[in-house]
Formats: sequence, structure tokens, C-alpha cells
Amino acid sequence: MLAIAILILICVLTYSFEIIFGLAGTILMLPVLSFFFGTKTLVIYSILPQILVGAIGLARSPRTVRLDYLAGMLAFATIGAVAGLYLFYSLSVTVFQILLASVITLFGIYLVMAPDRLRLNAATQRLLDTLAGASQALFGISGPIAMTRLMGTFKEKTMVRNYALAFFLSLNIFRGAGYLFHGAITPEIGRMMLISAPFLLAALWFSNRLHFKVNENLFRRVVSWIILIGGISLFYH
Repeated sequence: MLAIAILILICVLTYSFEIIFGLAGTILMLPVLSFFFGTKTLVIYSILPQILVGAIGLARSPRTVRLDYLAGMLAFATIGAVAGLYLFYSLSVTVFQILLASVITLFGIYLVMAPDRLRLNAATQRLLDTLAGASQALFGISGPIAMTRLMGTFKEKTMVRNYALAFFLSLNIFRGAGYLFHGAITPEIGRMMLISAPFLLAALWFSNRLHFKVNENLFRRVVSWIILIGGISLFYH
């Protein structure tokens, strides 16, 4: 029960951060909780808080997400995911990881040094959508790429966050269906989800309010630094 209590505390903190800023809950959670649970167990468990973050964040926000626009992002991400799986089984993942980390790090440096100046054309947006899908398939991480794409597309922080939450929610629902189909959600993971769900639901429901109290400049600074750190961390993933 001590390990479950620690799980709840850490997830309340890290996923509250994600519902405010739109990314990094799982990236922050994994290094801490891997001392108490297996990494694979945590990755599968993360489907619960990630779906709660997306569902609550979108339900308690202004309706800023256009479904046709989101569908375009997901279509290219799906292409990237297929390519990522192909690369995983046929090419050197190490080489791809270095290239991916380099791209994200460069975007992070640019965002940190020149905030509000990044503007992406349609071709670059689709390239990053595709790269986000490939990264998700290869490493289970797409947040830094997707947020870089959205930061360069939209100016208003709630639009950036809401599109990110909708994008990740769609990917996580698909991932969760895959876990159920393959029987990956074990009784241990199911118990972790059942006990922690009420606490996460309550914490995320109220944490969502903090997003609207964060000013635009702080939002972009925090996300920019997280993208930079995420890119650097991929060199050691």
C-alpha cells in the first residue's frame, strides 16, 4: 500500500503539471516511480492518467478543437507510426533516435532563445505530425514534437494545450484498446488503476483551473524548456 500511496502522490503532481501545460506527465513520472514498479507496468498504467488528463482538460475548456483539423494531424501521425514500426524492426533505432533527439533539441533551443517567433508552414506542420507518430511508435513519446508543432501554429495557449490534449487522447485511446486486445492490463495494473482513479480524477478536475491562471509568456517559457529538456533526454533514452 505504501507503493500505491507513492504512485498516487507522484501521479497527482506530474499529471496536474500535464493538464496545466499540455505535456510531460509521463516523462516526469517514469524516472521516480521506476524505483517502485517495473517500467513496462508504469507505461501500461499511464494510459489511465493520460486519458483522464485529455478527457477532463477538454471537457472543462472552451471548445477550441476543430475535429477536421485534428483528423488531419492524426492521419499523418498514423503514417508516421507505421513508418516508426517499420524502422523499429528493420533499421537502426539508435540512428533514428539521435536524429530525432537532435531535431527536438534544436527546436527547443530556438523556442527558448526566440519565443513567439516560430511559425511553421503547412509542409513543416505535416512533417512534424508524421514525426510525432513515428516517435510514439518507437519510444512511446511524442509530446515534445507535437507541442513544438502546435506552438509554431497557434498563438493562444489554450488552443495549443487543447489540441495537444485531443491529439494525445486519441493516441492513448488507440493504445489502450491495443492493451486490452493483447491482455496487457494485468490484475496488478488493474488494481493500481482502480485504487488511484478517484484521487486522480479529483486532483485533475481542480488542477485544470490553474491552466487559465497561467499567463501566455509563462506557458510558452515552460513548454519551451520542457521541449528542450525532452530533446536532450532522448540522447540518453
